[in-house]
Amino acid sequence: MELFLKYPIDVQQELLLKLIAIAKHTEFGKTYKFSKIKSYTDFANYVPIQKYETFEPLIERCRKGEQNLFWPTKIKWFAKSSGTTNAKSKFIPVSDEALEDCHFKAGKDMLCLYINNNEAAQLFTGKGLRLGGSSAIYEDNDTYFGDLSAIIIENMPFWADYSSAPKQEVALMSEWETKMEAIIDETIHENITSLAGVPSWMLVLLNKVLEKTGKSNILEVWPNLEVYFHGGVNFNPYREQYKKLIPKPNFKYYETYNASEGFFAIQDKNNSHELLLMLDYGIFYEFIPMSEYDGENSKAIPLAQVQKDVNYAVVITTNGGLWRYLIGDTVKFTSTDPYRVKITGRTKHHINVFGEELIIENAEEALKLACEKTKATIKDYTVAPIFMAGKEKGGHEWIIEFTKKPKDIHFFTEMLDNALKNCNSDYEAKRYNNMTLAMPKVQEAREGLFYDWLKHKGKLGGQHKVPRLSNKRELVEELHNLE
Repeated sequence: MELFLKYPIDVQQELLLKLIAIAKHTEFGKTYKFSKIKSYTDFANYVPIQKYETFEPLIERCRKGEQNLFWPTKIKWFAKSSGTTNAKSKFIPVSDEALEDCHFKAGKDMLCLYINNNEAAQLFTGKGLRLGGSSAIYEDNDTYFGDLSAIIIENMPFWADYSSAPKQEVALMSEWETKMEAIIDETIHENITSLAGVPSWMLVLLNKVLEKTGKSNILEVWPNLEVYFHGGVNFNPYREQYKKLIPKPNFKYYETYNASEGFFAIQDKNNSHELLLMLDYGIFYEFIPMSEYDGENSKAIPLAQVQKDVNYAVVITTNGGLWRYLIGDTVKFTSTDPYRVKITGRTKHHINVFGEELIIENAEEALKLACEKTKATIKDYTVAPIFMAGKEKGGHEWIIEFTKKPKDIHFFTEMLDNALKNCNSDYEAKRYNNMTLAMPKVQEAREGLFYDWLKHKGKLGGQHKVPRLSNKRELVEELHNLE
């Protein structure tokens, strides 16, 4: 880590040329003249930016047994990702190199960073409770697919199972609700010292643990619990609920930024809201300023040219065979020495029906402030536009499932609206005198509404999450039908 902290650009340049050299005899490498690429400029000129849909034909051929298409070593694992904006599944190739030099390496680094920052840690005196997805086997041609977490559990060395809970056969159960019960039965009598998983689903598990045990907080079940490694969704809406569940002043939260496509960044300091971009995991990074974003036609810049506080779409080239691939995430750099980021949202997850350019970062920040002002807490939410009809102004409809409701929903709405104006000047301009946008409309969802929607869609557990912002009303209408 010290090497890439000291020489970030050199490490990235060397990595890019190494990836190109490794893959130059693949079908993709021959098509895009990898043998002629000698610099980043050549790479950007020869290789187009790709979305999953563009790359999918090669992936499908690989799933049917063809090899050496975009990566030279055999690929038999595919991480199934729902892609949060459409129901169609993505199958992301996971090479042995991606498993070893990216995902497993990141797991070790995450623990090393935590131990380095907390010398009195007793993490290894107990077990880590991991909450992953389910595994399924794709039966043709010796290739397999499942959630990334399942693939990692399936490929872990045997000794890693001894320090983890639940055991592998329970961790890989596919029926989510049965698996939850099995995890609770297995872990409530263990000495659990750490948690790892997506905040929304971990919250469900922890509340079920309290129901089962009759305890008032999680420390009464696992007194030696000291850290929660989380990622997948913004933690801010859940922070206060976790503080109540785990009332320990020095309890640590460590955020990670990973996806089916790779492991990108890790919180490297206690109590920080920034993530250190990991530059030696076999991933070469490029970035597209969102102000100039035009999908595959965009012009990307390398790490050396990024600036702080600019919203960028992330483009990756990986040791899993993805080349100039748009992952759909957006980040801002909080520091360029070293390179630290915060996740700001998704390229598809924003609302811009009326020129308001509302991104997830704005929504999460505004919700946090509205909750602080009204002492409310939130379990889940989604936002969609209310389209103009006749003389009716447009607006935003928020469906929010509260764990603790505000006393006055109108005051909550007002606080939310004010917070959005403060953090987004485009929104503020459109709200001026109700000229384009009317006051937001906040609907209180019944308890379990979002859970029922995910169940209805076959998306319980694992990496599945509720889309937060959309330019369409399909999700909102589906939720209304389930009310």
